[in-house]
Amino acid sequence: MTTNLVRYGPEDTLPIMQVKVPDLAPKVLVVGDPARARRVAERLEDWRLVGENREYVTFTGQYKGATVSVASHGVGAAGAAAAFEELCRGGATTIIRVGTAGGTQPEVLTGHIVVANAAVRLDGLSDRLVPAQWPAVADLDLTLALRDKAQTSGLTAHVGTVLTVANFYPSPVLPSDTPMWQQAGAVAIEMEVAALLTVAGLNRVRAGAIVAIDGNPTEEQDESMAGYNPFQEVVAKAVDGAITVGLDALVEAA
Repeated sequence: MTTNLVRYGPEDTLPIMQVKVPDLAPKVLVVGDPARARRVAERLEDWRLVGENREYVTFTGQYKGATVSVASHGVGAAGAAAAFEELCRGGATTIIRVGTAGGTQPEVLTGHIVVANAAVRLDGLSDRLVPAQWPAVADLDLTLALRDKAQTSGLTAHVGTVLTVANFYPSPVLPSDTPMWQQAGAVAIEMEVAALLTVAGLNRVRAGAIVAIDGNPTEEQDESMAGYNPFQEVVAKAVDGAITVGLDALVEAA
């Protein structure tokens, strides 16, 4: 089988992320927020900043004896996919996203964590890369590792399909189709997982995701998001737990 995969060489620099290829670890944890990337990096030993440009900030260090990188990708699939593509081209072999999401089932509540085994591709980007029929599916070994770590994290954990969308706030004129995806069984809604799973799959790179739930329209009876507040202590605890799960799965997955 022939492919059109592109790989950068050891003398190259990732053009958007501004990371020198030798400074990038094969195992990468990705997050949306640059400040969160730094907080993750501070959990590593001998960590150092290896790239910084726009919303893309990258660190490399040691975690439980393994060399890992942590990179931020910003908000939304289009910008995030640029980072995912460069990480794949730069030699990443395993990528795990740790993020936040809204719960879309009554039992998926604020402060819980969700391991994504697949994603609905309404991200606005992946349909430019593959046909609509192509599934965005997480790597099985990573999903199992994330699930096992999540179940021992002390947090309430779920595994299921997440809904990846292009818009954060709902339209004031178009009806939301979130209720349909809720009925279909989607457990959470976020903005980047489908792009990661698609880009990584096309590059033959393993990828998975875990998200902390920072709200639930079902729980709050408010689809307008007027009461959205991600800065709750219970959310911070879930994010910290998801980071630990993500790092452990990243270095321990088969």
